[in-house]
Amino acid sequence: MDLNMNVDAPHSMGTTIIGVTYNGGVVLGADSRTSTGMYVANRASDKITQLTDNVYVCRSGSAADSQIVSDYVRYFLHQHTIQLGQPATVKVAANLIRLLSYSNKNMLQTGLIVGGWDKYEGGKIYGVPLGGTLVEQPFTIGGSGSSYLYGFFDQAWKEGMTKDEAEQLVIKAVSLAIARDGASGGVVRTVIINSEGVTRNFYPGDKLPLWHEELEPQNSLLDILNAPSPEPMNI
Repeated sequence: MDLNMNVDAPHSMGTTIIGVTYNGGVVLGADSRTSTGMYVANRASDKITQLTDNVYVCRSGSAADSQIVSDYVRYFLHQHTIQLGQPATVKVAANLIRLLSYSNKNMLQTGLIVGGWDKYEGGKIYGVPLGGTLVEQPFTIGGSGSSYLYGFFDQAWKEGMTKDEAEQLVIKAVSLAIARDGASGGVVRTVIINSEGVTRNFYPGDKLPLWHEELEPQNSLLDILNAPSPEPMNI
């Protein structure tokens, strides 16, 4: 162990966040591991933050940066809703995040995914990566775990999915990223947003599908040593 570690050096901050549109709304998903280099600072954090009743944001990168951007945008959207007398659209929320991210791109280290539903355009997903670009996409992925998911989404995503198909796709994708990415882990949280409202779901780590050579949850080290290798999961 290196006891002369430079505590002021940049820390590796990883995560996995996903936004997917389906026929009638959107599904957002994220893991729950907040890491500071090799240290897991929080194993059950909530990376899907509410902006309004109908718009949520998935946060990646620096937790402090993403939280302050979310807080500012939530305040601005509250004022916007009072002035207009109706809920803000998903595009307005995404543009506010884009404006803050681009104006402070030299100081912020965060990538965000905005998702929600409004009566004008239905379910929408917007990606705002480092630098403040705003991109509308049918699905988008972010964080360190996204590196392992691009090919998976090219194969698995399709237009016109049902709500259950979209949520299962998000759960499967986050669990795959958790299996491969050391900076992603913990539980899987999903948020489903449509014309009927918002549904939050929670999937603990021991209920997620196992991939490749992952070990099943065990109560004892002896159980792990005696356990057979799990069968690889089929997509």
